[in-house]
Amino acid sequence: MGLSINQNIAATNSYRNLSNTQNDLSKSLEKLSSGFRINRAADDAAGLAISEGLRSQVGGLKVAVRNAQDGISVVQTAEGALTETHAILQRMRDLSVQGANAGGLSDDAKGSIQSEMGQLKSELTRIADTTQFNGTKLLDGSYNGKFQVGANVGESISVAVTTGMGANPLGVSGVDVTASPASALAGTVVNAVASAAGTVTFDASATDAADASSYEKLNGTITVGDKSFDLATVKFTAAQSDVTTRQAALAKQVLDATGVVVTGGAGAALVFTGATPAATATANQVAAASVKFDKVTGADDAITKINAAIKTVSATRSDLGAVQNRFDHTIKNLNVAVENLSASESRIRDTDMASEMVNFTRAQILSQAGTSMLAQANQIPQGVLSLLR
Repeated sequence: MGLSINQNIAATNSYRNLSNTQNDLSKSLEKLSSGFRINRAADDAAGLAISEGLRSQVGGLKVAVRNAQDGISVVQTAEGALTETHAILQRMRDLSVQGANAGGLSDDAKGSIQSEMGQLKSELTRIADTTQFNGTKLLDGSYNGKFQVGANVGESISVAVTTGMGANPLGVSGVDVTASPASALAGTVVNAVASAAGTVTFDASATDAADASSYEKLNGTITVGDKSFDLATVKFTAAQSDVTTRQAALAKQVLDATGVVVTGGAGAALVFTGATPAATATANQVAAASVKFDKVTGADDAITKINAAIKTVSATRSDLGAVQNRFDHTIKNLNVAVENLSASESRIRDTDMASEMVNFTRAQILSQAGTSMLAQANQIPQGVLSLLR
């Protein structure tokens, strides 16, 4: 190679290598100081796109965890209030049982019991009206919350309390232990044995016969030949709440037991019609004496209605508890997903500090060596001066 001073190729080469080394050193410093392997799209375009997608999932899942925790707070608020609702109903039931002890209580004592019952009913309604979460009522029967528990659309859990927990929707607003028992349908059955069929007619006013509560408690016995049926054993289900359905239930049970057909009711007299008798039929082939359809006492009615209310509150609390357990499992699952997605995003985006320190050390040594060599290369043209002397 010729000796020249216009073009110092050695210095140019040293400068180029030093520039590359300085660039590598700068990138290593950036990665080490930021902790990220990817600081701009140029560092890893595909990796940046993937890591941003993972980052959005991780961020959404972290927010979803907080949403699920809000759901637990809502459920705990509602369930905590229902704990007191349960306690109030249990106390009301105790008072109703006490009020049913007619032989040992005066009217004043029953009045005192009913006074406490009134306050408890008011508190039931107050709890239902004032239990709120962030301004939203939880126990008035209108709550229907939806909690986003995932990073994507449609990943939600619904929480609903569709039954009001106040005294009126629970059916206990009208309970009164002071109410006396009343015989709604009482009288003597008329035995009319005919040649075609035996008919027993129970006299009752149209008003009483149409009263659904007239069939709450029955007394008396129907006898047909050697078959008899105690009306006190008639059972009604919760769904049989009106006079028509109770009339049908009564008719079926009497028919199954004695063969007697019961018709009428719902505004007409009850008629018990037996099978066709023999020509020498006697009065006891179709007979019923002193049949009574009694209304329950106020205390008995209160026990029945409060039992139903306790079941309703128990079912609601059970549903809320199940939802809370679901939220707990959801949060655990979300946390696992956050952990794994964060690890994946970290592998793509974060700096491997040990590996990068190796690169940094290499670049730092090469930078120092390159600087030294560039200085040496710059001294090469000085040799020309020796030729000019």
